[in-house]
Amino acid sequence: MTSLMIEQFTCRQDNFGVILHDPLSGETASIDAPDGAKVAGRLGDDEWKLTHLLITHHHPDHVEGIPALARDYAPKVIGPEAEASNIAGLTQTVSDGESFDFAGREVRVISTPGHTAGHICFYMPDEGLLFAGDTLFALGCGRLFEGSPADMHGSLARLVELPDETRVYCGHEYTQSNARFALSVDPDNEMLAKRAEEISDLRSKGLPTLPTTIGFEKRTNPFMRTGDPAIRKQLGMETSSDLEVFTELRRRKDSF
Repeated sequence: MTSLMIEQFTCRQDNFGVILHDPLSGETASIDAPDGAKVAGRLGDDEWKLTHLLITHHHPDHVEGIPALARDYAPKVIGPEAEASNIAGLTQTVSDGESFDFAGREVRVISTPGHTAGHICFYMPDEGLLFAGDTLFALGCGRLFEGSPADMHGSLARLVELPDETRVYCGHEYTQSNARFALSVDPDNEMLAKRAEEISDLRSKGLPTLPTTIGFEKRTNPFMRTGDPAIRKQLGMETSSDLEVFTELRRRKDSF
């Protein structure tokens, strides 16, 4: 089996578009549809035909391109069953634990409520790929618009169990601001400090900071390290529960 080709590109203000292409079958997927024209332009650059749209959640900056892409390419539009009433144009709905085929590869659906009530992530185990939408960001996590801290904490707990080498593609370029916050609650983490420097260098050159990996996030993302003694000491929450620590981290990040 040939390797998937993956193109990541910026669109809108800080969204990422991601296109997957299998050169053997010709099948091509877009992760979300933040900007139909931008996605179509990238497809046209390589003369690829869009066969799949994989939608993580219903927010406008992830679905506004669906109508134009559906009109021009007639792809399968696969998204969360729990948000079907809020996403026009879905041709297939999926729920937690289900899987489907893309270019001969298994795509598993992981329910990750928090950012929205019905958010899902797409995991390709054989490829070691996770498309996390707005649940997990490099050094951060999504703001809680519809779910509770317990929802998001539980969602991240599921993702942290994936193999360390899993490459993670996220919905936005938020890494530099996330790094500043992470350092404020974990100032003595040498790996985090080094990573923050690398991130600043990348952004100064206009380069993306993604993809990341589950392993990197387990070592540097405070939202995935609520049991870490150093973070707990910094917060003054040595005896608190993991959920209480997560809730405080999210509260501080919201006003950081």
